[in-house]
Amino acid sequence: MVNPAPHSPSPRRAPDRPWMMRTYSGHSTAKASNELYRTNLAKGQTGLSIAFDLPTQTGYDPDDFHSHGEVGKVGVPVAHLGHMATLLEGIPQGEMNTSMTINAPAAWMLGLYVANASANGVDSTALRGTTQNDIVKEYLSRGTYIFGPEHSRRLIVDMFAFCNTNVPKWNPMNVCSYHLQEAGATPTQEIAYALATAIGVLDAVRESGQVSDDRLPEVVASISFFVNAGIRFVEETAKMRAFTQMWDRITEERYGVSDPKARRFRYGVQVNSLGLTEAQPENNVQRIVLEALGVTLSRNARARSLQLPAWNEALGLPRPWDQQWSLRIQQVLAQETDLLEYDDLFEGSHVMEALTRNLVDEAQAELDDVLSLGGAFEAIDELKGRLVRSHTERMRRIEAGDLPVVGVNCFTGTAESPLGGNESIMKVDPAVAAETIADVKAWREARNQSHVDAALGELERVARSDENIMASTIALAEAGGTTGEWAGVLREVFGEYRAPTGVGSAAGTGPGNDGLAAVARRVRALPGGPVRLLVGKPGLDGHSNGAEQIAVAARDAGMEVIYAGIRLTPEQIAAAARDEDVEVVGLSILSGSHLELVPEVVRLLEEDGVEVPVVVGGIIPPEDEANLLSAGVTAVYTPKDYELATIMGDIATLAIARR
Repeated sequence: MVNPAPHSPSPRRAPDRPWMMRTYSGHSTAKASNELYRTNLAKGQTGLSIAFDLPTQTGYDPDDFHSHGEVGKVGVPVAHLGHMATLLEGIPQGEMNTSMTINAPAAWMLGLYVANASANGVDSTALRGTTQNDIVKEYLSRGTYIFGPEHSRRLIVDMFAFCNTNVPKWNPMNVCSYHLQEAGATPTQEIAYALATAIGVLDAVRESGQVSDDRLPEVVASISFFVNAGIRFVEETAKMRAFTQMWDRITEERYGVSDPKARRFRYGVQVNSLGLTEAQPENNVQRIVLEALGVTLSRNARARSLQLPAWNEALGLPRPWDQQWSLRIQQVLAQETDLLEYDDLFEGSHVMEALTRNLVDEAQAELDDVLSLGGAFEAIDELKGRLVRSHTERMRRIEAGDLPVVGVNCFTGTAESPLGGNESIMKVDPAVAAETIADVKAWREARNQSHVDAALGELERVARSDENIMASTIALAEAGGTTGEWAGVLREVFGEYRAPTGVGSAAGTGPGNDGLAAVARRVRALPGGPVRLLVGKPGLDGHSNGAEQIAVAARDAGMEVIYAGIRLTPEQIAAAARDEDVEVVGLSILSGSHLELVPEVVRLLEEDGVEVPVVVGGIIPPEDEANLLSAGVTAVYTPKDYELATIMGDIATLAIARR
């Protein structure tokens, strides 16, 4: 008789509850976005994730001149309480978990959210959700900041103190390592810089005296994280396990949190948008699926919420069907597979434990270094330089073929895609801006201006004091104030800030590039000195990674580069081109406002008598390229044009021809 092989009982059990499923969305108007939200919720989405347009994110009303070309493009405009009411119509605030991607005006948007709930009879203690509110990553990568580090941190601290008493189920801050990875951060940097940011805020909350020591654990438990999941999903799994271990230790040792539940590393995810490709965009589907595994496979470090980009986001705004496809990816993973039926799959894995341990050690060393510099808020310049250098290394490896990207630098042959065509992305109707501007003007005319003036005066008084900003913010929302008015008062009191570019720290530090070296030899041999290139980012688009890499590559190619950073007006760019006597102007736009802003720059250059070629880079649909070329642009580059040496060679040729 053969004895049966010994075996252990099946580890399967009742499935865990799935993570919260979101889609990051919002566009055109509050009414259109509300319709989209209700449609997505009906399809099985379990939480809202609101995308605001750039004017809202940077504290401008739609009729401000800074908002030209940007209204409703990459998110929904919310300028007043009426917009918030329309945005949430038919959605029960007391039952919904709402994530708002808002940073510099986060206190204002929370004020509108609380005021709208109150108007509908919902007590603030019932509200659940998150305001992103990580200003450090705005300085380092995303660019929608307004105020400097000191004043920005004060606003964040005020929100923590207010929420602890009045909105206890709300996460006042979502520390975002997501955007750090988009800006080039290694896993070590992503962990260390995010944890340094959280420490910088929590230390400030403790030092403010607004929260008693016995309630500090509640504050610690209310902080959440928003993390990137890249294509190296084994390494990403280890990264999340390292995050979890380090946060547990920090909260216990630094803040004395004894309850393990309060020490949990609670995080949401959007998987990597940096890796989405314009070339063969259908490959993005499998990238998104694999990246989702990196934050769901390990039960002990699994995401609490997940939102997936659409396959065509490297081309432009996804359509509702594309967002549905991404939602269905989550639903298949959670409902059809057996992923949620097992304990942690990596417990006892020698490979995973060693990889996690190594990441913890490296990240702790990097974190200690940042803290020795004073902390994340104090070390903005240094951290920005490090990220630009890391991103330079990544881009050079792609260009050299050392980092394969399928469909871009390898396996580039392709059949014609049935998913293509002019209708593959959604475009915002240009009439939206005029409609929204008219709406805001009508709102101002209908309100009680004396009430608004009184509320603005009180906001200014509080801003100049050390009182908590939230009560006066909510009062302004209820009186009918606007986003631009709230931010305008604080701009007057706090001043504005320009973050470092990091370009100077990265030039000459990346891996060698034979193509750039050849361009440099050609440029240095030119009579009359090196080529002078102006890199400009018109409009409110703060995503500067591409512009920074162009500036670094141009310096490595022997050119003189004038780059003043993000959020410049067309007038400022034209004036700089004239005053700096440049030979080529390069514009970078990723917000969809290229058809409005680029022709304006060209017109102003002509008006000033500056006869130089203008080249443009960004997320620009093919049909828009012809419009830009007919408007006077010399060349258009999109993400598929990843060979920086080729671009630098083109720029050198344009400058030589002009000479």
